[in-house]
Amino acid sequence: MNENKVQHIIIIGAGFGGLYAAKQLLKGGNNFNITIIDTRNFHLFQPLLYQVATAQLSPEDIAYPIRAIFEHRQNITVLKERVSSVDLNKKFVTVDRGRLPYDKLIISVGVIPDYFGNDSWKENAPPLKNLEDALNIRDKILTAFEKAESEMLHPDGESPLNFVIIGGGPTGIELSGALAELSIYALKNEFRKINPARSNIYLLEAGKNILPGFPDKLINAAKKSLEQLGIIVKTNSRVTNIGTDGVEIIANGSPEFIQSKVVLWAAGVKADFKGNILSTDNNVAFDRKGRVLINKDLTVATFQDVYVIGDFGSLTDDKGRPLPATAPVAMQQGVFAARHIMGKSSAQFKYLNKGSLAVIGRNAAVADFGSFQISGFVAWVLWVFVHIGYLIGHRNKFIIMVKWAWNYFTRKPSARIILRDL
Repeated sequence: MNENKVQHIIIIGAGFGGLYAAKQLLKGGNNFNITIIDTRNFHLFQPLLYQVATAQLSPEDIAYPIRAIFEHRQNITVLKERVSSVDLNKKFVTVDRGRLPYDKLIISVGVIPDYFGNDSWKENAPPLKNLEDALNIRDKILTAFEKAESEMLHPDGESPLNFVIIGGGPTGIELSGALAELSIYALKNEFRKINPARSNIYLLEAGKNILPGFPDKLINAAKKSLEQLGIIVKTNSRVTNIGTDGVEIIANGSPEFIQSKVVLWAAGVKADFKGNILSTDNNVAFDRKGRVLINKDLTVATFQDVYVIGDFGSLTDDKGRPLPATAPVAMQQGVFAARHIMGKSSAQFKYLNKGSLAVIGRNAAVADFGSFQISGFVAWVLWVFVHIGYLIGHRNKFIIMVKWAWNYFTRKPSARIILRDL
């Protein structure tokens, strides 16, 4: 690298990968001018989206303005723009207002929910990927309780107060547990005609176990904690249709219908940028989920100046297993890509698995650290401190700690407002 040349680095996406790449590049001093492009003006802490969806936190608690993060660094420019295409040969990025040339490019655009060819289901089973989704889900959940109370004025035609969550991974587990605690504790004594604690929460998983990839010991512990909250866990249950009044499934080979006005989607993701941001015309290969097949150094095909990190990249570990689409992977890849650009990292990225965590509810979580696993209160405390540590901004850390402490002792989260009629 020419030490006298100031390189222009463009980072597409201000998620965990893009943010950590930018922070690492700043350690290179004035050798880089960095442009961060994102369709939002904030960094979103996605692991806590489910808490916004279940009225435990407010949107601003888990979002932080990108410009505020880098306000004192003059060599970083933040653009709220949408990238329409990337020309890898001519080395420029096209946004709504024109073209931006680059010396090095880091793409960290994430993924979207995958309905496995049934995109019409999205209307009746919303996903949880952004703040709008979380607020939509919060409105649907709270409105369901309100409508149930009203229906009891004319009880002949009331419908059961059922909630269905599709997908038994960490998101589905956390969403189920938080919804159960909302109905059992937060709404206790607030209604006169209904008892929210008597609502039925179904967690559906197409595979044989919830939390795929976790050890059996932790799967069993998580299932026990869910069932103690009254959640009905149904594995080997494949969804065949989602309508306005419920879900059709094949459970252990038998058809079944679960009546519900609130169905939530937490099953599967895919990339949405194949043929858009990157094209096969540039000899870029994609996997079946639309993610870019990347080299061991996180670069793309034969383009050593283009890095793909986070969920949009498809990479396997030394044992041939796909790297998980999690925040720690994106963070480590962001740091690696930046150091690789700076000439300070090795030729191959190696993910250091520091453990996997999933929270079920108050005092209940599971943690897999490979050589040992823990569950229950200790795992829950670890989960709390890990998530506080990863949050961006001292204000957000402080506010969430205060709110979590309030919620823990009172079980009465304050974000239980309905923003729109459904």
